[in-house]
Amino acid sequence: MALFCQQCGGITEERERDGKPRPVCTVCGAVTFLDPKLATAVVIERNGRLLFGRRGPGTRAPGLWSFPAGFVERGEQVEAAAVREALEESGLTVRLGPLLGLFSETGETVVLAVFLASSSEGNPVAGDDLVEIGWFSPDELPELAFSHDSRIVDRWRDLRATDMP
Repeated sequence: MALFCQQCGGITEERERDGKPRPVCTVCGAVTFLDPKLATAVVIERNGRLLFGRRGPGTRAPGLWSFPAGFVERGEQVEAAAVREALEESGLTVRLGPLLGLFSETGETVVLAVFLASSSEGNPVAGDDLVEIGWFSPDELPELAFSHDSRIVDRWRDLRATDMP
């Protein structure tokens, strides 16, 4: 895939800069830094069960399960994106809680901001990129789409354990 310089519009080629291969303009020498994409996910709990959605065709990991999630749009507040994605993918209006954590992996282009959320009313309905939705016990999870999903569940469990008397 060809990348064009953000300063002069010239074509870039991969060259080593700062010890890493980066797109460098063949005309003006400007380096294009490929920043990560920010996404958000919500952990919605109801009666000790967690909400997961089965990913549809055309998504990464189709047929597997993950938390309601999606990309933050440029200029959008991260928390607003979390609420929007929960509504788009589950049909639930959520009340956002605290940030559970940031999840990233070497080589992955997406950084995931995960929030706790609550929704006490209504039944979820799969929407957007999901084809099915369901509540699962943390001890009987479906086949998860991403390695960070199990890390998110573990962090959620750790948090619950510290909150218990």
